[in-house]
This record gives sequence, structure tokens and C-alpha cells, in this order.
Amino acid sequence: MILVVGLGNIGDAYKDTRHNVGFMLIDLILKNNDFLQISNTKFKGELYKIGSSLFLKPNTYMNNSGLSVKAVKDFYKCQRIIVIHDDIDLKLGSLRFKKAGSSGGHNGLKSIDKLCSNDYERVRIGIGRSNNIKEFVLSKFNKDEKIILDKVLDHTKNALFELIDSNDIAYIASKYSLKVL
Repeated sequence: MILVVGLGNIGDAYKDTRHNVGFMLIDLILKNNDFLQISNTKFKGELYKIGSSLFLKPNTYMNNSGLSVKAVKDFYKCQRIIVIHDDIDLKLGSLRFKKAGSSGGHNGLKSIDKLCSNDYERVRIGIGRSNNIKEFVLSKFNKDEKIILDKVLDHTKNALFELIDSNDIAYIASKYSLKVL
């Protein structure tokens, strides 16, 4: 079983913020696919099944995402985890893929690393950077940025399904990575 996790913060105050691009991608996927919603409070999140893959939006705040990921991973004995997250080290419009590694200071990844290990695939969606990082990641995209983001999310959706099918992150990275200069 493959577990795909979109990271974000719960609540209307955080909807459509930069830190929620993982949630945004999961929502786009659900909008365009038939799914089964799985209800179980111990998963601490919204869990959906498409085909033989699980898609999770943790209902914990970002800093505790690992609690939800671990609960689902342990219950379903997931062999692979793919985490979709925002990345301030990449410019808006950029997309990168990697396997394992450090959290890069991302609190959602730190939580998953602590409870599940860091041996999972990452879909890194660039959001850019500002001086006040906390304020920046919790801010919403402006109109022009949203146009760029929507294109990246659509591109990422296609990459994600191919990654799920191929299990070849190096190939997916060479085919789908986006770089903004």
C-alpha cells in the first residue's frame, strides 16, 4: 500500500496559504478522481483511497503531522510514503523530487522524520522565501502567484500519479522537475 500525504494546516485561517500546497494538491486530485473516504478518528486526518493508494490530509497542525502519518502507516502497513510539501528554498513555480534526506527546517517533515523515519519520497513545491519566514508561509498567494501555482499543481498531479505507478523517483525527477531561474 502506498500512502500519499499532503501537508498543511487545518482551519479556514490557513486555507490557501503557502504552507498548505500539500492540501491543495490532494484537493485537486480528489476533485478529478473517484475516491472512497475512510473514516477513523485514530488516523487524525482526512483519509481517502483511490485505486490501491491512500491519500492523507492530516488534521493535526503542521508541527504534529507525523502523528497522523504514523497512525495510517502502522494501520495499513504502508510500504511507501510520498509526502507533498511546500519548500521555501525553491522559487515559486519550481518543483523537485527527492528520496529521504533532511527536513530542511520544515516542521511537518521534522514531525514525520521523528515518528516514521526520513526514508520517504518527497514532492517539493516551491513557494519562494521572504525575510519573515513564519509570516510568509502562512500568507496567501496573490492573484499572479495563484496562476503560477495552479499550473504547478496540475503538472505535479500528473507527476505524482506517474511516480506512484513507476516507483522510479529519479526518472520522475528528470521528466517532471521544474526550475525557475
